[in-house]
Amino acid sequence: MADSDRMFGDSGLKLHSLTDTAGIFRRNDRDRLEDEMERIGNDFPQVFVAVYTGNVGEMANLRQFGFWLLNRASFEDVPVEKPNEAGILIVIDPDSKAAGMTFGYLLDPFLEEQDTFNCLSRAHAYWLEERYTEGLLKCLSQLQKLLRKRSRQARRDPERYERKVAIPVAVGDLVRKIREGNRPTVVPSIEVKEVAR
Repeated sequence: MADSDRMFGDSGLKLHSLTDTAGIFRRNDRDRLEDEMERIGNDFPQVFVAVYTGNVGEMANLRQFGFWLLNRASFEDVPVEKPNEAGILIVIDPDSKAAGMTFGYLLDPFLEEQDTFNCLSRAHAYWLEERYTEGLLKCLSQLQKLLRKRSRQARRDPERYERKVAIPVAVGDLVRKIREGNRPTVVPSIEVKEVAR
């Protein structure tokens, strides 16, 4: 994290869950994307999805930037009960034609690098044609399918998806500190649950 702080800064950022600094989405596109992101958050109440677009610089730094942003950003429109450690961040750099997906470590038992690759692959052809909204909607749709699948698997085999981190006593206080920029040393456990429709 120290390397990332030196590269990108060590102060916290206040962002919205959909931050389009590259200006690649039109207003009605943003509405559609925010609706889809909110749907995932409603279906999986412990998780949130965030999207950041902008010029990151060298492609080699995209993964590092996503990791840094998920750790340092305070997403103002995300409920305080959802810590960044339960977030899924998609970073799109239209200038370098690169994209990445980073997830908080509370999701480690549920997601793997191959999963993020599969989600991003759904959007690849669209993004090459600069059809960013359609690509992101495909990516989010695949992510939702994946979370549903992992939710079913976790119900069948809960031990496989069990967190190895102890649950802290005052979860609400820790999350408030995260939103205020203070990083806790212990975070709550999470279980991916799908809300019945």
